[in-house]
Amino acid sequence: MRNPYLFVVLVASLASLGQFAIATYLPAFAVIGSDLGATPAQVQQTLTAYLLPFALTIVWHGAISDAIGRRGFILLGLALFLLASLVCALAPTIEWLFAGRVVQGLSAGIGIVVGRAMVRDRFDGVQAQQQMALVAILFSLAPALAPLCGGWLLPVVGWRGIFAFLAAISALLLLGCWRHLGETLVQEKRQSLHPLALTRAFAELLRDGPFLLLCLANAGVNAAIYLYVLSAPRFVTEHLGLGAEDFAWLFLPLVGGLLLGSLASHWVAGRMTAAAGVGLGHLLMLLATLINIAVNLWLPVGLPWSILALPLFGLGLMLTQPGLQLLALDRFPARRGLAASGYITLQQLANALASAWLVPWLLGSPLHLALGMAALQYLGLLAFFLALYWLGRRPRTTGQRQADSAQPDRP
Repeated sequence: MRNPYLFVVLVASLASLGQFAIATYLPAFAVIGSDLGATPAQVQQTLTAYLLPFALTIVWHGAISDAIGRRGFILLGLALFLLASLVCALAPTIEWLFAGRVVQGLSAGIGIVVGRAMVRDRFDGVQAQQQMALVAILFSLAPALAPLCGGWLLPVVGWRGIFAFLAAISALLLLGCWRHLGETLVQEKRQSLHPLALTRAFAELLRDGPFLLLCLANAGVNAAIYLYVLSAPRFVTEHLGLGAEDFAWLFLPLVGGLLLGSLASHWVAGRMTAAAGVGLGHLLMLLATLINIAVNLWLPVGLPWSILALPLFGLGLMLTQPGLQLLALDRFPARRGLAASGYITLQQLANALASAWLVPWLLGSPLHLALGMAALQYLGLLAFFLALYWLGRRPRTTGQRQADSAQPDRP
């Protein structure tokens, strides 16, 4: 593809599709339960039905794309996602909705993982950091924009129309990628899918302490913001006393912070190191968590206090994303697809655990949500500092990187 901006738009859209599938239907939870005769708990578990297969299969997507190439695998994933979205839109029972959500989860991760690997295939250095920041804009805005879209669509087309909307987006992306997205992984750089070669590659990933810590650092801060995204159906209606059409009160400020942080991260690229950008982001998130706890301790629940800290947290979150991704993926230059899989797998497992365990546990009180956000951010900060210490103590040499890049895995 000659146009780098079109390339980045397609890759960012691929990354965002999975995020839209998580959150677009959140405003419709009550309507879905009423229409399908399902309990609120059953409808809530359709999130887990998506997130668990999403997280558990992502680790394979990168390895497969390292072996067979990027483009064809992305087209397959989009076709499966389109089919699954139609199943959800036409679901006659909650069980059919569960089935559609599972297939959505199995296929949505392909675009997220392979798209990031394609950025590193095509760009290096500061340019890679800048392009990754642009991809991160849509990727991180999507969880906040998606419920807004769902809230606007619900009174017009109903909950089934929301899934038809997802099907339409995937169809447009399928057409765009088929026509404009070229292959970025040349034949001589492809890796073996032989079980022994994959076992060695996975073992190397799991033995790399800095890589695992960087994955944990990313998972912690993303799960922190997901507490509020996944809690939105009850947080907005029960704690804030608003209706399903009022999700904008929660998500518009968050979108503003995420967008500002995305623009700032693009500006920061090339002006400070990746690690410095991550550190600046954590400083802002730390301030946001302290404000959030103080507000929930000393002020009554309501607008604007209960959402005051979210834009600042979103700004800090976005400053961390390009740097964390580059530091993690650059640990394995010859296996960037596999590294991207491992990186996103831990992030999505954290989100799945937040959906299945943390959200039900913390949802009873806005203060509990604030404390949960703080704990996850502090976990991410600790993991980042440990990764920097490890990298400083045992850095990976240029010779090792060149050897990795020059020698594909063999069974």
